[in-house]
Amino acid sequence: MKLTILGCHSATPTISAHPTSQVLEIKGHLFLIDCGEGTQVQLRKCKVKFSRIKHIFISHLHGDHFFGLPGLVSTFRLMGRDAEMHIYGPKGIKEAILLLLKLGKSYTNFPLYFHELEEKSPQLIFEDETVTVETIPLNHRVYTNGFLFKEKIDDRRLDVEAARKAKIDLSYYNKIKKGADVLNREGKLIPNAQITFDPPAPKSYAFCSDTFFAPEIVPQILDTTVLYHESTFLESHLHLCEKTKHSTAKQAATIAKMANVGKLILGHYSGRYGNLELFKEEAQEVFQNVLLAEDEKSFLF
Repeated sequence: MKLTILGCHSATPTISAHPTSQVLEIKGHLFLIDCGEGTQVQLRKCKVKFSRIKHIFISHLHGDHFFGLPGLVSTFRLMGRDAEMHIYGPKGIKEAILLLLKLGKSYTNFPLYFHELEEKSPQLIFEDETVTVETIPLNHRVYTNGFLFKEKIDDRRLDVEAARKAKIDLSYYNKIKKGADVLNREGKLIPNAQITFDPPAPKSYAFCSDTFFAPEIVPQILDTTVLYHESTFLESHLHLCEKTKHSTAKQAATIAKMANVGKLILGHYSGRYGNLELFKEEAQEVFQNVLLAEDEKSFLF
């Protein structure tokens, strides 16, 4: 699982601070999460292949999270894309994007599907044989969802040497990987655990931006491998959280601790702060395993 931060700052973009957007590579998928201004430029800087993006997840309809999307869709058209594109986001996103395409007489030449969201409880919005994606309802000034990406459990790993010693026919190998006990050439039943290894533990990633302090999300993200949680403010500006419906670094760390996550990544920093290390220091007062998002930085988990 690889996470690439394209942008991790709040509000307006600057030369050195890009608004929210990131790419998650998980089980062969490349998911784009949020699409602030300049996302396609950041994709190029990070050498992400546009053709691999088939699913885009938009948390909410504030500009710093989706104003880059119309331009990206237009660029896909100019590049001659023919593969399907699926966009998941709040109700209204279809109208917003299609209106711009209509006015610019630039309808797509590829299948474009919108999955509009309006439920206020967690919903399964994507599933295939390897991955699931659920919404995480958040508390912001407009309808907002985070997203929980979860790997499914892999097949068991075959211990080839043990299978040979147990005199098991090759034709049973795929069945064994699915967890079955099988008969060997002598008619003896061989327990699956004797000839396989446990698969790697499935990993998960929770994206939570933007949100007011929301302990109600904890049960859904419990034991998540990695949590990205907005940390717009430091505690010195705690009084701004109620008005703006954002969180502090310490509040993000509190959620991480309550949910027993593996790692916490902070992001969505307000531009009023010059030293981002202060966010990490503040969060580590509550939760130790803290990382700082940075534009164009990748994390492997």
